[in-house]
Amino acid sequence: MTVLAIVVPCYNEEEMLPETIEQLRALRQQLIDEHLISSESKIVFVDDGSRDKTWAIIYKACLRYEEIKGIKLAGNAGHQHALLAGMIAAKQLAHCVVTMDADLQDDIYVVREFVRKFQEGYDIVYGVRKKRDVDSYMKRWTAEVFYRFMSRIGVKLIHNHADYRLMSRRAVEALAQFREVNLFLRGVVPLLGFPSTTVYYDRKERKAGVTKYPFMKMIRFAFDGLTSFSMMPIRFVSLLGFCSFVVSVLFALYVLCLKMTGHTQTGWTSLIMSIWLVGGLQLMAIGLVGEYIGKVYKETKQRPRYIVDVDLLNGPMIARHEREKLAEEIS
Repeated sequence: MTVLAIVVPCYNEEEMLPETIEQLRALRQQLIDEHLISSESKIVFVDDGSRDKTWAIIYKACLRYEEIKGIKLAGNAGHQHALLAGMIAAKQLAHCVVTMDADLQDDIYVVREFVRKFQEGYDIVYGVRKKRDVDSYMKRWTAEVFYRFMSRIGVKLIHNHADYRLMSRRAVEALAQFREVNLFLRGVVPLLGFPSTTVYYDRKERKAGVTKYPFMKMIRFAFDGLTSFSMMPIRFVSLLGFCSFVVSVLFALYVLCLKMTGHTQTGWTSLIMSIWLVGGLQLMAIGLVGEYIGKVYKETKQRPRYIVDVDLLNGPMIARHEREKLAEEIS
């Protein structure tokens, strides 16, 4: 029987978390009743350095329910690292791992199809949105541009796929071998090369709380993904610099011809425009080079990607009567 672990990263989700816990517990029981997964299957919540009562809710649920487990990171490591921490911690206890966000926007009942695809022999099952109606126009447009641009420069991404996926134990073990600090799971997972498939679903609106990925954070996330997987931006700037040089040479020849024919006029407009153009290109190029150097700097330091503060998944087990007593005390 398949042992499943559902990994849910959480950051300031106190408003949504109680509902998420109850719905995932109900889903787990349904899958057990349908004989799709084992009763040993777990739900693992990873607190990514939340500043509200998120960890208190997770800890209380761990004491009350045997199937709920919690991991608390020492600080805010970021969504991608929190996902990785949960997957690595759960891989030894499960045959496959499903990752999803705590906001319940992803249809949790698609997990049933995930497990069936895993049992058919697929190591990776991607949850892909059928449409993006719940997103704003700007978010839909920027996402479309991002996926198309990444595809054009040769980065293999699953279109309209976020981080809702199933991975087998061996796929997670292979993923753990990637030691990069600048982690972009949506680009790394397709590199693994294991048999994969997709399952389509409709995304829902968030019921409570606020999104943890506002527009500017999404832009930074997309830029991190772009610079982590491609040298195309820096090559584009080099090409832009070369084109600017060619235009400058042609402009110089044009001015020289005017001087030789006696048609030159003194002025500052063309000079100022040229200075601003070249100066802007130089600053943009320096900034982009600095971005890549910064990523190299982070990688060479080899600092840990996350630090676990409390691990209730692999830590010592608490007897049932002790859990119930502690849960009552916390209540």
